[in-house]
Amino acid sequence: MLISQGAARSERINLKLACSLALIAGALNAAAFYAVGFFSANMTGNVSALSDHLATGQWGPGLFFLSIVVSFILGASASTLLINAGRRRGMASVYAYSILIEALLLAVLGIAYIWLLSNWQAPLLTLGLAFLMGVQNATVTRISDARVRTTHVSGMATDIGIELGVAFDIMRGKEPDSHAAENRARLRLHAWTIAAFLVGGVLGVVVFRLIGSYLLLSSSALLLLIAVDGLRSGRGTRATTLRRRFRWRL
Repeated sequence: MLISQGAARSERINLKLACSLALIAGALNAAAFYAVGFFSANMTGNVSALSDHLATGQWGPGLFFLSIVVSFILGASASTLLINAGRRRGMASVYAYSILIEALLLAVLGIAYIWLLSNWQAPLLTLGLAFLMGVQNATVTRISDARVRTTHVSGMATDIGIELGVAFDIMRGKEPDSHAAENRARLRLHAWTIAAFLVGGVLGVVVFRLIGSYLLLSSSALLLLIAVDGLRSGRGTRATTLRRRFRWRL
């Protein structure tokens, strides 16, 4: 899931990556909203809330919503810097390392959330998750050439609307039939991603009500498994590449 990039990725790999990470992102976002009343990955809503508070002169709350947006952007920037550095060094598993870092930071966030005083829990959880959602979204955007998004729904819903319009034109003969297979693949990808985000949100709230902030540690463990699988695949890819180079030299 976390090795091949761009056009080299199959529909199955993209679908598997999108569903697994969207499920986790949906769980974290919904649970955080249930716990503290803020969304960590909904930048459209957060910027709208920022505008509202600025317009009404509520500078303190406005600054907090601005901090959420900045945290998300910083997470995406950090992920991009890591990926760029890894790609310059030819690291096939750099995307897995990005998800590994997300998993480790999520575990730290979960532990901190458990031990901190209640007054600090809401800002820590919201800003921490915003940073991590930025990391995750930048990672999947880069590896899939923007085909996959996992932390928010607006873009995917727009893509579904676009693909439905294309499908209607294909049915009317206004677009060539050769586009039909790609159209269906994109519809499946976006529909399943939204469904995974929705199911993850439901499960996130249910699990949070049962085990509280230990949901963060559970989600961290799932991300760790995904990252470790990617690291193992990366080692296999690197070993195959080295063998081919050795044979070519011989």
